[in-house]
Amino acid sequence: MPKPKNTPSPTPTDAILESISDGVFTVDLEWRITSFNRAAEEITGVPRSEAMGRLCSEVFRSSLCGGHCPLQATLGSGKPHIGTCGYIITAQGERIPISVSTAVFRDEEGRVMGGAETFRDLSEIDALKRELEGRYHVGELFSRSPRMHALFTVLPAIAASPSTVLLTGETGTGKELFARTIHSLSTHSDGPFIAVNCAALPDTLLESELFGVRAGAYTGANRDRAGRFAQARGGTIFLDEIGEISPALQVRLLRVLQERTFEPLGSSKTESTDARVIVATNRNLVELIQSGSFREDLYYRINVIRLELPPLRERKDDLPLLVDQFIRRFNRVQHRTVPGISSEALSLLMVHHWPGNIRELQNCIERAFVLCGDGRIDIAHLPEELTVSGSSVSLGTQSSLHELLDRQAIQAALERSGFNRLVAARELGIHKTTLFRRMKRLGMALPERDGRSSPKG
Repeated sequence: MPKPKNTPSPTPTDAILESISDGVFTVDLEWRITSFNRAAEEITGVPRSEAMGRLCSEVFRSSLCGGHCPLQATLGSGKPHIGTCGYIITAQGERIPISVSTAVFRDEEGRVMGGAETFRDLSEIDALKRELEGRYHVGELFSRSPRMHALFTVLPAIAASPSTVLLTGETGTGKELFARTIHSLSTHSDGPFIAVNCAALPDTLLESELFGVRAGAYTGANRDRAGRFAQARGGTIFLDEIGEISPALQVRLLRVLQERTFEPLGSSKTESTDARVIVATNRNLVELIQSGSFREDLYYRINVIRLELPPLRERKDDLPLLVDQFIRRFNRVQHRTVPGISSEALSLLMVHHWPGNIRELQNCIERAFVLCGDGRIDIAHLPEELTVSGSSVSLGTQSSLHELLDRQAIQAALERSGFNRLVAARELGIHKTTLFRRMKRLGMALPERDGRSSPKG
C-alpha cells in the first residue's frame, strides 16, 4: 500500500520511542495530545488514532489528573517531576498502577511547545510487592518479628472460633487493629465491628452504652436507644480497657458472656446477642483480682483465648516496615509524595524506647509530614525528645544500628526492584560491586534469582 504523500518519514527519535517499553506522549499548550507511542497504546488500550488531538485527561482517566497533575506542575514551574506514582483506568476499565515522569517540550529554538510525559506500567512490580508483603502480613497487620509471626499463624484458627478473645499488651501496641483483623477473618466479617472504650465513660453512661436504654428509664431518656451489644448482632463487639470497669458492671457483663442475654436500662424484657466478644486491657488482671477490683469468675470467662502483643521496643526489626506503611498511608490520605525517610532519621527512631509503642510512632511520622513538605523526612522533622535522646547513643550501639539499617535498606531495595541487583544498587546510590561487597560484609546471601527481567531493569 503506497504511503500517503503528507506522511513524514520516521526519524531516529521516532524509532527509539516506538521500541521502548515505557509509554510516551506529548501535549500542546491546550493539553491536546500531539504524539503517542506504541507502548502508550498497549498500556492504556487506546489506539493512537483515537488519542491524537484529544485532551490527555480524556485518554488517561488518571488519579494524577486535575490538581495532582505532575505535567501541569512541570509546565507551571519548568521543573521536571520524576517517578510520581498513581494509576490509570484503561479503555477496558482495568486499573493499572503507573510511575510518571514529566518534562517541558521545546522546539529546536528552545520555545515551549507543550509537555512530555513518560509512564511505566507497574503491574508486575505491584504484584511482586503484594506477594512479598504477603509473607509479612495478615489482614492489615504487618511484621517481620518472629513473635508477631507466631501470633499471625494462629489468627485464622482463632477467627474461625466463636470463643471470647483476650488481648493484652501495653497501650499503643495495636490491640484494636488485632481485634479488627480477627473480625475480618471470621464468619462475622459481613456484620458490624463495634468498638467501646470502657475507660472513656463513667459507669452509669457505660451501662446504657453497652446495654441500651428505654424511654423514661431516667430523666432525659426521651426515646429508646439500642446499646452496643444490640448493634453488634451478627458481628463483633470489642471492649477495650476492660480492666477499668467497676465490679458492679462486671456482674452484668459476666451474665452477657455466660448466657448471651441482657436487659436494657428501664426494661424488664430480656434481649439476646450473638456478637463475637473480644476484650483488651493494658492492666495486669491477675493483680487486679488479688486487689479485689476485678472478678475472678469474669477473668476466667474472658480468658478463653489470650494473645499478648509485644511492645515495639521488643520488635524493632518491624520499625522500618511500619514507618514505610505510615508514609504510604499519609501520602495517600493527604495527597502527598513524600519519598521516604533518611537513614539518619531512621537511626534515631531505631534507638528510641517507644513507651507509646506503635501509636507514638504513627504520631511521630504524622508530625514529620507537617514539617517536611515534599522532601524526605529528616532529623529536623522529628520530635525534640527523639533527637535529644538519640544524641547520647554510644558508638558501639550506633555501629550495630547502622549495620541493621544497612541490611534492611538493601533487603528492601532488592524486594522493590524484583531482586534486580543493578536496579537495587542504583536506588541505594551505590555501584553494583559495592552492593555485593556490602552484602558479603553483612553476611547476606545473594538472591537465588537476579530479577533482570523485572520491568524496572
